Amino acid sequence: MARNRCLILSSPSEVWSLLSDGHRYGEWVTGTQQVLAVDPHWPDVGARLKVRVGTGPLTVDDTCVVRICDPGRHLQLEAKADPFGAARIAMKLTPWGEHTLFTLDWHALRGPGTRLHGLPVDYFVRVRNGMMLTKLARIALREHAMPV
Repeated sequence: MARNRCLILSSPSEVWSLLSDGHRYGEWVTGTQQVLAVDPHWPDVGARLKVRVGTGPLTVDDTCVVRICDPGRHLQLEAKADPFGAARIAMKLTPWGEHTLFTLDWHALRGPGTRLHGLPVDYFVRVRNGMMLTKLARIALREHAMPV
């Protein structure tokens, strides 16, 4: 399991607007090459997001299914990337003054990741998730600073 936290200098509603737009996941989810499809009812429970992840010619198509959604507060996804298995990705938005304390938990559910706990897998996931949160925070801050 890997857990990352980040203080995002935007309100939870502004951060939620990014999470609730499946077409924007490629902007902040590290390793995403292309968003292939987004269910129109994203991020309702059961909605799917299909993405191509990888680097260079080494890619795999991944499907994320919304398992829990509490709009503006909590989103849990099950990411499936065969033959690599599946992972639970839990995102929690906590109001912190005018800002958002964003917590991201990643946990392998099925496949090789369930047997490879600890270093170096958790370290790699923690670094990747830290990069994602940095990107998400920059996008949210940039959009928060833009006049409407």
